Amino acid sequence: MSNRILGYLAPRQFLRRHWQKRPLLVRAALPQGADLVDAATLRSLARRDDVESRIVERRAARWETTHGPFRSLPVPKRDFTLLVSGVNLHVPAADALLRRFAFVPQARLDDVMVSYATPGGGVGPHVDSYDVFLLQGSGRRRWRVWDAQDRFFDEWVVEQGDLLYVPPGWKHDGVALETCFTYSIGFRAPRGAELAAAFLDWLHERGLPDASYRDPGLRPTAAPGRIPAELVRFSEKLLSRIRWRRADITEFLGRYLTEPKPHVVFRPSGTRGPMITLDPKTQLLYCGGLFFLNGETVRPPRRFAKALRELADRRIVAARRLAGAPLEGLTSSWLRAGYAHRVRPQR
Repeated sequence: MSNRILGYLAPRQFLRRHWQKRPLLVRAALPQGADLVDAATLRSLARRDDVESRIVERRAARWETTHGPFRSLPVPKRDFTLLVSGVNLHVPAADALLRRFAFVPQARLDDVMVSYATPGGGVGPHVDSYDVFLLQGSGRRRWRVWDAQDRFFDEWVVEQGDLLYVPPGWKHDGVALETCFTYSIGFRAPRGAELAAAFLDWLHERGLPDASYRDPGLRPTAAPGRIPAELVRFSEKLLSRIRWRRADITEFLGRYLTEPKPHVVFRPSGTRGPMITLDPKTQLLYCGGLFFLNGETVRPPRRFAKALRELADRRIVAARRLAGAPLEGLTSSWLRAGYAHRVRPQR
């Protein structure tokens, strides 16, 4: 599929000129048509326990945020925004939109958040630590953007089908000029401290060195507030025994990047067809001969690697290409768990 969503730019040009460098506005990136979701569907999703949602209301110069789920959802006529995250996990059209950005590795793709706002609605000026594309649905919105030094950059009024890219670290503020939908395509960017903490947890599960501090020769101290030098030496020696290899990093990262978010629920579909497609909630990534699906490591026989890579890249593959032990049993378990589904090819 040609990626006209970037307008006159090819993905390679966009990544070289704009990705994490400067904003880009693409007029009429997508043809005008029906919204991906309607207000009723969005309100229905906001009532669910397995969906992240929030309401932001502007009161004078302040923005007040309330987190869902929402059992009742009145919509004021002004200064109101309902935001629902992960809509791509529940609405096929939103998942198809997310896949339009597959020129970026799937390990970086996060989700589609949908904003429904009444006139004056917004979340206030803010800075994201990740890249974001903002696709305008029906209605108009005014965007203002400042650079990483907080200098005013530009201002646009966007209409349905317009696309704005904002790099991480750039402040932006969108205000609805009329009732409107905005689709935010976000990209995950793990922080160093978060990644390191998760890696140490993973190492611990695999058996970090363990020992209990002992001091049988302890003597009375005249400085009870001082950390004993023996305890410092013990800790230094213990921590210096922590070791890992590149293979450990690869396996950890594959599991970490494919781990479903805590609120995600999988449901088998029971459909039948000659193709296997991944559920929108499923993440399948690979590195070398290793594959990672929903936080688990898969080590397939080499003859299945090509088909699994295709499934990871395109998210659909002919079921016959995964037939045969031991992979057939594994894919059957994916179908039972709702990680994948049997479907008929689209025409």
